[in-house]
Amino acid sequence: MFDLPLPIQPTAYARGVPPHFSTGDVDPNHPFALTLSRRAPADLMLGRAAPLVLARFATLADAMLGAIDHADGMATDVTPQLLAILDRDERLVLAGAASDHAVAWCHPVTSAAEARGVVTEASQLRAQAGRATAWGEPDLAQRLRHRADLLDGRLVDPLWRAFAARALQVAA
Repeated sequence: MFDLPLPIQPTAYARGVPPHFSTGDVDPNHPFALTLSRRAPADLMLGRAAPLVLARFATLADAMLGAIDHADGMATDVTPQLLAILDRDERLVLAGAASDHAVAWCHPVTSAAEARGVVTEASQLRAQAGRATAWGEPDLAQRLRHRADLLDGRLVDPLWRAFAARALQVAA
């Protein structure tokens, strides 16, 4: 989900996503990009599936705080938004779901074997979501896809796994 073939460029805020960061946060020299996943069917059909860069930060801790600031600015009745922190080389560093003025971070996998298990489970959830859609259950399908996306958020780049896990321990 977060494996992107195109470079991520800072963009203006998307409809429904208020800008919560100062304009200085889009400095392309900062190594960490806080991004918002765009998974709406309209975005996919228009070729805008690449994540929206909300802001760039100099440190992972600042990016995590930026994600929490973003969650603080969200309305309480909004569906959870999938946020991801990517490094300069567009590798997934950390992901989480923002809602209710908080971010539920996805704990990174610890090994390649665990990553394979997560990929298998996410694939099964997406297959179940496809069947739920065929049965006329769009709400169930949406929940299943969201769970699969959260599992994908655990697929942190191997370079960042230990560092992201330690950052979550410190943040807790």
